[in-house]
Amino acid sequence: MADIQGSYDELFSAVPRALAALLDEGDAGGSVAVFVDGEPVVDVWGGFADADRTRAWQRDTIVNVFSVTKTMTALCALILADRGELDLDAPVGRYWPEFTAAGKDGVLVRHLLSHTAGLPHFEGPMTVGDVFDWPTATARLAAQAPHWEPGSAAGYHSLTQGFLVGEVLRRITGRGVGDFFADEVAGPLGADFHIGLAAEHDPRVALTVPPPSRTEDYAAGAPGRPTGGAAATDPLTLRVRDGNSVAWRRAQIPAASGFGNARSVALVQSVTACAGAVRGVRLLSPAGVDRAWEEQFQGEDRVLGMPVRWGMGYGLFGTTYGWGGWGGSLVMIEPDNRMAVAYVTNQMREPAGDTRGLELVMAAYDGITGLRGRRS
Repeated sequence: MADIQGSYDELFSAVPRALAALLDEGDAGGSVAVFVDGEPVVDVWGGFADADRTRAWQRDTIVNVFSVTKTMTALCALILADRGELDLDAPVGRYWPEFTAAGKDGVLVRHLLSHTAGLPHFEGPMTVGDVFDWPTATARLAAQAPHWEPGSAAGYHSLTQGFLVGEVLRRITGRGVGDFFADEVAGPLGADFHIGLAAEHDPRVALTVPPPSRTEDYAAGAPGRPTGGAAATDPLTLRVRDGNSVAWRRAQIPAASGFGNARSVALVQSVTACAGAVRGVRLLSPAGVDRAWEEQFQGEDRVLGMPVRWGMGYGLFGTTYGWGGWGGSLVMIEPDNRMAVAYVTNQMREPAGDTRGLELVMAAYDGITGLRGRRS
């Protein structure tokens, strides 16, 4: 059995066993954390931080979590809304006047967070290098027309959501999402999560490993089938080699370029699991947290090609909410048990058969009943 490092409450021993099983099946490396009441009951890691398996995964190893980053950007928006600086029901044009071009007067801030704005991708010729240029990316989106009546349908805004929400936040605060997150979230919590990674952290990064039999030219794609013309015409292709580039690490791409470990992801999202406060640091009021799981859309997503429920920046799944990233990383928040479960990995698998995150979440539930019984 693979060697697992870290610590865990014995009631949650199913979690490190599940991680070891994934490594035994051939995964390179990863880390898992389960936080309850804002404190870790599981904080474990194992495997390797490189494709050649020469560098062991360490306690401070960090990895690109791709779309799990969206939950961090959503949290920033909820914080501003809670402070009264951002009205989620306001037209985007109130904060970003140029955005009203091409018939987007009716796009509301909540449409950006819930993937219902009708701007699921960039139009026209677009390179990965263009997404490293914030003014270029946001100007392109401001000039586009929506593909559907805003609010009437959903289509996963894989990369565009971060620029859309991020530019609204920048207009309000004068700071990029990565800077706001560092100052207002990661800093106060002491969380090792970054949107726009400084060079000093590069030695700790575990680069993404493509699925078995694939190369670094392996490209991102929706896990389901595209059901709308807008989904099928996305001109931008993101490959593993792009996500592993230095330019990607340095850029602030608030939908996809976040770097962290499971500990930092679970710690940050414990804020929403614990009614807005963790370890004496309050970032949201309880009412502010409740906005996260206000349902904005239910039905088939035009890009993902499958049924979804979107809240305010989070996917809704029964009594839980959260989201996953390309390659397998995931965070799930369970407010009823004040629990956050995070899994991050450098090992991609083919999306259709990748159930690793769900398996680890279910393993965490094996311990929660016993923990509550011990504490009662």
